[in-house]
Amino acid sequence: MKNTGINKTHPLVLGAAASVLLASLVLASALTGLLPIAHSGNPDAATRSAATASAGAPHAPPKLAAYSNECASCGTVESIRRVMLTGAASGLGAVAGGVTGAVVGNQMGRGNGNTAMTILGAAGGAIAGNEIEKNVNTRYAYRVRVRMDDGALRTVSQSSPPSVAVGEQVRIVNGAIVSRS
Repeated sequence: MKNTGINKTHPLVLGAAASVLLASLVLASALTGLLPIAHSGNPDAATRSAATASAGAPHAPPKLAAYSNECASCGTVESIRRVMLTGAASGLGAVAGGVTGAVVGNQMGRGNGNTAMTILGAAGGAIAGNEIEKNVNTRYAYRVRVRMDDGALRTVSQSSPPSVAVGEQVRIVNGAIVSRS
């Protein structure tokens, strides 16, 4: 058989390369938030919001009770939410992902196709590695909404789960929530 100098890449290799590239793009867009995903960190929140919506009446602030000595830092817990705080990236994840992507991309194709896949693998790996590093550094905070006795609304953020429940009478002391029991 005579070699004509034209080397064609096998269609299965091209298909595998395209699927790896597509999977990398989907992963990177999901990690960056460009691809919407459905999740619920608090299953009770949907039930609570549905019950509130079905009540029909808008939520009015509680009336100020007639106390002889008012507590300016006292109120009632309205809601407790857990929120995700994304971490910062140091660049180490991008470097590791870029190197890994380049190594994987270098295994595909020949000639200019090999170079292109190496570059695409490095770029996709760097983006994915950066987002993975951010997700590894993710932490959670708890936002506690308190309706003060004077009708004002305050939100207190805590790094640990609060020791109070919705509807409980509380005091805010130095930015922390304390039960009034």
